[in-house]
Amino acid sequence: MKCFVADPARWAGSFLFCVAFLCPPAARAQAVEAPVAPAASALQDAVDAADADAPAAPTTRERTTPRTPRPPAEPRFEIDLQAPDEVREFLLRHLELQRFRLLRNLDANELTRLLAAAPANLRELLATLGHFSPVVDVIGPPALTAAADAAGGNGNGTRPLGTVTIRVSPGPVTRVASVNVSFVGDIATAPEASEQRDTIQREVSVMQGLPFSQSDWDRTKDAALRALIARRYPAGRVQNSLADIDADNRQANLYIELDSGRAFQMGEVVVEGAQRYDKVTVERLVRLSGVVPGSDYDLAQLQAAQQRLIESGYYDSAFVFVEPSMDGESLPVKVQLRESLRQKLVLGVGGSTDSGARLSIEHTHHSVPGIQWRAVSALKIERVDQLASTDWSSPPSNDGWRWIAGGRLLREQDDFNITTSQRLRAGQSQDGIEYDRSFYLQYDRASVFNEATQTLRTAEANSSITANYAWTRRRFDDPISPNAGYGLAVELGVGYTLGTTRLPFTRTQARWLGYWPLGDRSPPPEAKPGEARMVNTFNNRTNLGRLALRVEGGAVLAQRNAAIPDTQLFLTGGDATVRGYGLRDIGVRQPDGSVLPGRYKGVVSLEWQRPIFNANGRSPVESVLFIDGGAVANRAGDLKPLWGVGTGVRYNSPVGPLQLDLAYGLETKRLRLHLNVGFTF
Repeated sequence: MKCFVADPARWAGSFLFCVAFLCPPAARAQAVEAPVAPAASALQDAVDAADADAPAAPTTRERTTPRTPRPPAEPRFEIDLQAPDEVREFLLRHLELQRFRLLRNLDANELTRLLAAAPANLRELLATLGHFSPVVDVIGPPALTAAADAAGGNGNGTRPLGTVTIRVSPGPVTRVASVNVSFVGDIATAPEASEQRDTIQREVSVMQGLPFSQSDWDRTKDAALRALIARRYPAGRVQNSLADIDADNRQANLYIELDSGRAFQMGEVVVEGAQRYDKVTVERLVRLSGVVPGSDYDLAQLQAAQQRLIESGYYDSAFVFVEPSMDGESLPVKVQLRESLRQKLVLGVGGSTDSGARLSIEHTHHSVPGIQWRAVSALKIERVDQLASTDWSSPPSNDGWRWIAGGRLLREQDDFNITTSQRLRAGQSQDGIEYDRSFYLQYDRASVFNEATQTLRTAEANSSITANYAWTRRRFDDPISPNAGYGLAVELGVGYTLGTTRLPFTRTQARWLGYWPLGDRSPPPEAKPGEARMVNTFNNRTNLGRLALRVEGGAVLAQRNAAIPDTQLFLTGGDATVRGYGLRDIGVRQPDGSVLPGRYKGVVSLEWQRPIFNANGRSPVESVLFIDGGAVANRAGDLKPLWGVGTGVRYNSPVGPLQLDLAYGLETKRLRLHLNVGFTF
């Protein structure tokens, strides 16, 4: 009989197949993993340690149970930093050791390696603050070796490793001895760039004499580059920079090399997003801001064009920019627009200390069908005044002039007198870069009703027609919250009365407002370690604030019997004129106690706006002391000013000053509260 013996390899394969089929997955995993020897490398040790800390992978049945949140890691060691207060917070914030305090598997051996590298890290941090010869001492925990032994020889235990003591003496600070700027490219030799070179030199020189810090050095390079690319050289760059530190003499000599490249000129205007309104209007507004094809590139002009487009009312947003290219010398000016709706209705509720509560409705049509003019119609209802008005204006012409037309109905109440007036106006106006101009014909009609006597002041309403010219110039350093500069506005009108007796008259009015900074420039606030200083003193306000002087004058020259409408005469008093008195309280006093407008007016105001300092330096809040005076009369020799004095607080917000004043009228011997919002001239 023959016997057949199966191949042992086949028996083994069959056996393993049966085991794999019958055993559950967990058992199979154990059978596979059991023979694997533990890795001997340091990297594998770290992985194994991390795996030991991590929770085991849940089985299929365990996944239905919510996982318990892992408790927060306890610090493996503490840091006791003994350093002066001016650098301690900065060092603690940026110290490399801080990143490892909460590392769960940090062992004593790894901490020892980190402590060896800590002095170099501290010296680098102190060098960024201008301390180049510090004394640094890093002392590890006293029981660091014992902690490693207690963990079984591998240094990985659960007990904290102790406290690391760091003693730092920063040493003397290094100061900037000189800042040198050199130029490469067109700016180096172009005569028309001399002013720009001086501006850059002035911008970087403010760092001279200050303590050196890396943040200040970076800020200075950025400021120099911004001044370079702001005009003519949008492709400019910092070609080289060097901070030469003389630690022995505690001096830093700084060098910047600026490469301007070629000069660029403005190219053609490319408009994107013009659908509702004529693209030609966009091109005109951009050109009126100084952006003309062939002119030198100027970032300020691009920003002015952008602001002019937004202020035109036609656009909700506007972006004006160029894309520097090395292919040509002219840069296309790109204008991206988001247009306003063709019509807009605004409902408003407000109030003032002069007129009380106010309700307003304003409707704007940006493109009236047929003529494409803008029409703005408004209705305002206040406690003492009610106004209905409409103003129409055409798109600007190539030289910035636009046609204007308007009308208004006004009712004003002053004591016992109620003045009802109508006005029609037509002419042209121009909004320039530095000044505004307008000339127009104006028709006025006004009547006054006395509630006490229930009679009209004149048998018939007084009316007139005048030809007028107005001119305004503003030279303030800041259009929102000025610190220096002046504004001047002049109006001149000649005309005839239109009553039973027609007589000529002349009306003129002028306003002037000036600001003078007082004292030295406020020192820049002390920067926190690691932060750049505000070293640009050209934009710093003076530490004693400023004086603001406002002067107004007006006169109507005519025969005494000329029936001039009351709206062509003068009254004063109130929040924006003479504080301490109510709205239009200063005029020609009548026997019954009421006040009527007069032919001559004079107003003067002197105000001291002084900053308030706190622990962080200069705050946006200022204290105010002022004296106001105003007079109105029918003859220049009868002008007798009424004075008001007071004090207040002023908050310089991003949208303009908010001022609250308490004034005392020397004539009325009464206190009045006044509120002013924003700056306008």
